[in-house]
Amino acid sequence: MKSAQRNSTGSLRKRYLFMVAFWALLGIGLLARAVDLHIVQHEFLSRQGDMRNLRVEPLAAHRGVISDRHGRPLAVSTPVITLWANPREALESRDSWSRLNGNKVLDSKALAQRVLPNSQREFIYLSRHLAPEQAQQVLDQRVPGIYALTEYRRYYPAAEVTSHVVGFTNIDDIGQEGIELSFEEVLRGAAGRKRVVRDLIGRVIQDIEIIEEARPGQDVQLSIDLRLQYLAYRELMSAVSRHNASGGSVVVLDADTGEILAMVNQPGYNPNGRASLSPSAMRNRAVTDLFEPGSTLKTITLATALEAGMVTPHSMIDTRPGTIRVSGKTIRDHRNYGVMDITAAFGKSSNVMTTKLALDMQPQQLQNMLDRFGFGRATGIPFPGESDGVLPLRARWRDIEQATLSYGYGISVTALQLAQAYAVVANDGVHLPVSLTRVNEPPKGERVISAATAGMLVDMLGVVVSDHGTARQARVNGYQVGGKTGTVHKIVNGAYADDNYLSLFVGVAPLDNPRYVTVVVIDDPAGEAYYGGEVAAPVFSRVMEGVLRTLNVTPDASQGIWAGVTASEGRS
Repeated sequence: MKSAQRNSTGSLRKRYLFMVAFWALLGIGLLARAVDLHIVQHEFLSRQGDMRNLRVEPLAAHRGVISDRHGRPLAVSTPVITLWANPREALESRDSWSRLNGNKVLDSKALAQRVLPNSQREFIYLSRHLAPEQAQQVLDQRVPGIYALTEYRRYYPAAEVTSHVVGFTNIDDIGQEGIELSFEEVLRGAAGRKRVVRDLIGRVIQDIEIIEEARPGQDVQLSIDLRLQYLAYRELMSAVSRHNASGGSVVVLDADTGEILAMVNQPGYNPNGRASLSPSAMRNRAVTDLFEPGSTLKTITLATALEAGMVTPHSMIDTRPGTIRVSGKTIRDHRNYGVMDITAAFGKSSNVMTTKLALDMQPQQLQNMLDRFGFGRATGIPFPGESDGVLPLRARWRDIEQATLSYGYGISVTALQLAQAYAVVANDGVHLPVSLTRVNEPPKGERVISAATAGMLVDMLGVVVSDHGTARQARVNGYQVGGKTGTVHKIVNGAYADDNYLSLFVGVAPLDNPRYVTVVVIDDPAGEAYYGGEVAAPVFSRVMEGVLRTLNVTPDASQGIWAGVTASEGRS
């Protein structure tokens, strides 16, 4: 009995010693493993962990804001989410794709179409520029290999109203047109980098550090006044629709500073949705499209004659019988205006008057004056695609060339060049550079004509909108204004068309202290009305009235302009 007891006690002791030895060895093994992992292999394992979980991600930098002269935003960047995939990772967990069945943003079929052809790549875009809630619908399904990236998308609050000036960016936020293109280097920011920790399905669970800060783009403030831009856009669109025209442009310029306050075109486009965008709609016609200015150029011809002392506003001229023959060609007035002074003939837009003046000049006089007014070269605004215009430079001029040039044929200009030229008259004869960005201090200008000549021209422009001129419909209630009409035959298939016209009006206001210049171009109006005084002048009236009232210009109670000629109406 005692022997059996001793054997049982010995067996229990052996088991106890065995268990002690086992747990001791196990503890020693675990301790050794811990030492190995945390000390011996720490650097290797940490590196391996980082390779699996730490990632360097880009920090998106938003483009600078484009604003109008008062800080109203015209182009801003909004954060959006882009979904991308690592095809290799996604293919390893293809069974999980079924989670996307029926997903409206990215379903399993669409994922397969993107991933399968790119199976050897490590990065592909799945869907760009999604709203955060849209992207989350996909990310919530936790499909391995699908990731999210924050980007910025350009948004244009004024949409079509400023599209031709501001332009737009592509899906990669790179400027393609307008200010977005010409100021690309200024507006574009520089992306930064950050280190993050991702979980097993690719979600960012912790930002570790900023490696390089993102640098946002610089803001650009334009000279445009959004209030005037809306006004000009509304009136132009209404006129193009009313006359069933093919297009048009309006430019409003501050003659004291050279700033462009409004610049609109038709047809237009919405930069926020460009699915059916046509190249013709994207054109900023005011700076790219060339046209013959017609009778609006008579102001420059008259400036040349006045500056040279050939005539005064009261010099008499014989326009009888309403025609004149030059080099075998007949140049006509709308009717026989007889003998009248230069001011009255200008108010009637007499081609005979300007032809006689031009033929009395030295051949280079008018050409040189047109050059000094800025024709034949771009205005220099930082805008892509601005046209130089066409100013013929000849050592010898034929009489017919000199004559037709005097009333605006044989030269090509843009609407902006025409506005800049009339700004010289409004600014006491001083030529200023045109600016599409806000000007804090007016630049030093270059004198083109004397202040006395400019003053005489302003007074004569006022006659054009009187009862005796060609643009009674250009009048502005409460203000004295002046301007010049133009009706130009367009060239179709290499020849002047009988029934295709440009209707033009260029005006300045207020007449007692002219500061604002507005150019109106209506391209190919259909119907019975096509004269500049009938089509373009009323647009000028409505736009200029809005400009003067918006900018708080004090109304002039006096509406009498000039009443020294007979009351027969001219046309141009």
